[in-house]
Amino acid sequence: MTKSELIDAIAAGVDGLTKSKAEQALNVTLSAIMDAVAKGDTLNLIGFGSFSKGERAERIARNPQTGEEIKVSAAKTVKFKAGQRFKDAVNN
Repeated sequence: MTKSELIDAIAAGVDGLTKSKAEQALNVTLSAIMDAVAKGDTLNLIGFGSFSKGERAERIARNPQTGEEIKVSAAKTVKFKAGQRFKDAVNN
């Protein structure tokens, strides 16, 4: 599903909501999620899941073609843990 398809689904699911307003609502929601996680907050959406900021430690990897060792720097990442209702929907 693309962002456009998601906007269409949101607009279709709410009486009187235009695609333009659905797009605005989605953009504001996504920005709020990104801002919260970037600040280090954990965002919990009960039944859906939680978004949080994670860290990957520095490590040594190998180039699969040459076997050469490569140093991979530490990095920040986004973690998502699916909620039980989300897991149940996927498994049924």
